[in-house]
Amino acid sequence: MPYQLRKNFKLFSLNSNPELTKEIAELLGCELGKSSITRFSDGEVQINLEESVRGAEVFLVQSTSQPGNEHVMELLIMIDALKRASAETINVVIPYYGYARQDRKASSREPITAKLVANMLETAGATRIITMDLHAPQIQGFFDMPVDQLLGETVIAAHFLEKGLEDAIVVAPDNGGLGRARKLASDLDVPIGFIDKRRMNPGEPETVNIVGDIQGKNVIIIVDIIDTATTISLAANVLVERGAKAVYACCTHGVLSGGAIQRIQESAVTEVVVTNTVRIAPEKRIPKLTILSVAPLLAEAIEHVHNEKPVTPLFE
Repeated sequence: MPYQLRKNFKLFSLNSNPELTKEIAELLGCELGKSSITRFSDGEVQINLEESVRGAEVFLVQSTSQPGNEHVMELLIMIDALKRASAETINVVIPYYGYARQDRKASSREPITAKLVANMLETAGATRIITMDLHAPQIQGFFDMPVDQLLGETVIAAHFLEKGLEDAIVVAPDNGGLGRARKLASDLDVPIGFIDKRRMNPGEPETVNIVGDIQGKNVIIIVDIIDTATTISLAANVLVERGAKAVYACCTHGVLSGGAIQRIQESAVTEVVVTNTVRIAPEKRIPKLTILSVAPLLAEAIEHVHNEKPVTPLFE
């Protein structure tokens, strides 16, 4: 049953993840807005809106995934085009917010690029952001506009509940991921553990301690992003060596860059569960990889915003 949408509703897609946007459109029961993206011979992006958006409530879907710079520029130019075409509101749906890992000055003379991208989106004319699993939740405060951060963990938890793993435990691969692991463990009603890595003295090898009982258990590792897959591969190998029955890894954003697929193939991990916030190329879709769709969650969030319903139930 399609959602109830008013006449001024418009949904547009750019190039980062058109399959996800089409799925959202099908769930909402609407047509995708007509636009074209071309490039000059030197690579400059040119966008043309092929229908009127005057007075419209526009929702624009674009992950700033690789190639990140291209997709950021497409997004900024499209927002500017919508603003100049007199759209009433421009709601930007960013399933994967790139540059989120640069959210602070980790050392001197470093930029805070997550804030820079937020500034650019505001300056271009965005009026609301809908996103998923920011690398650092405080990035919401980088915007002077409403930001709704949805959690992919709810989709991942449903997947593992359906699998019905027995003797399971959720393990954070480092101390920083404990909050995420705690929430998934709570949803699955299983124990929690974490991998504690430390180097006692400079030059000495890193020692790895596993906190929690993993002997003979199905271990679920959760992170927000799997990029090079180094962290989950090393964690899976250590956990199996220490007595885990099987290791499953999961995340919201499957960036999977560089040699990630090869590392996953060669590691002890049984299954890697990601969502489609980032488009995954066909050649990367190996048997170990399970891709879950977040289109139903995003479609519901869009409908709630459009019809002025509370978005809070979607976070729970």
